[in-house]
Amino acid sequence: MSVDFKDYGRRMEKALDHLADEFGAVRAGRANAKVLDRISVEYYGSETPLNGVATISSPDARTLVIQPWDTSLLKEIQKAIQSSDLGINPQNDGKVIRLVFPQLTEERRKELTKQVKKYAEEAKVAMRNIRRDGMDYVKKLKKNSEITEDDQKKAEKDLQDLLDKYIKRADEALAAKEKELMAI
Repeated sequence: MSVDFKDYGRRMEKALDHLADEFGAVRAGRANAKVLDRISVEYYGSETPLNGVATISSPDARTLVIQPWDTSLLKEIQKAIQSSDLGINPQNDGKVIRLVFPQLTEERRKELTKQVKKYAEEAKVAMRNIRRDGMDYVKKLKKNSEITEDDQKKAEKDLQDLLDKYIKRADEALAAKEKELMAI
């Protein structure tokens, strides 16, 4: 009997997707609307994502323009951006908010590199936890005599191979993001 690890593979894939989202929110000296994905504003009593209350455009490589559908939200959006970890001061002209992304300094690039390494490590820890869940499941099957010891060894090796494949993909994503951050 072979043990099915599709569910564990899907969970590892989700951890990788989450890592890609985290990487997308880290800016590399270029204006990218994804950096605003985590920012939400109070709108009619509930927290609403910024892209749900405004149009976000990028007129050039270093600028994002946020145009709220309701101009009464301008101050609220400005406060949300200032209190976020973006490190950019929004410019409010009464109609739109402009975010001008400065050229990254060497020091800021190194900080961002540390941050993306932390994100990658968190993703790997999540994947290892998923493997541990799978190993526990396999041990339970063995304990209940549903699989043989040979099946257990094969299942544990398959699970480790699955983990190794996803860790390698996380490392590749990290290397690509580091390269992007350190490029001037």
